[in-house]
Amino acid sequence: MSAMPNAGDPAPDAELPDQNGQTVRLADLRGKWVVLYFYPKDNTSGCTAEACGFRDAWGELERLGAVVLGVSPDSSKSHRGFADRYGLPFRLLADQGAQLAQRYGVWVEKSMYGRRYMGTARTTFAIDPRGRIARVWERVKPPGHAAEVLEWLRGSAEGGSAARPFAGAGGA
Repeated sequence: MSAMPNAGDPAPDAELPDQNGQTVRLADLRGKWVVLYFYPKDNTSGCTAEACGFRDAWGELERLGAVVLGVSPDSSKSHRGFADRYGLPFRLLADQGAQLAQRYGVWVEKSMYGRRYMGTARTTFAIDPRGRIARVWERVKPPGHAAEVLEWLRGSAEGGSAARPFAGAGGA
């Protein structure tokens, strides 16, 4: 398993199918801001709240030229149902086998009711137009998260201080 990339690091590339079975390559999105958010599972309360937050912020994110990508180990079919049910206008990537989650260091050991298992740590990465990690949000709490990302991105995409990823954004 890889360590989580920090602000300033190159964003690990990915090539995964979305909810419609179309392949998405992160490298093809260079020149745009990318909000890459990892979440544990479709149709669960926290994941639904997070996805709906990004849906509600979508218009403003799109105005800033940002691409939102949700990633979980669920299948494309599961993602399609989730996106249709909640009117999600962005792409959900099927990371079955968790290869991308491992490359981003968010595939971790979890524990519930005394049972240990591997799962996705709810984490969001902002990737700048050069393909570098600009900011990392760890241990994300779904309520208000999309608004927090949007506020940060406003400053970054519109030339604010956050546009300089080495100036204290995210990191170890």
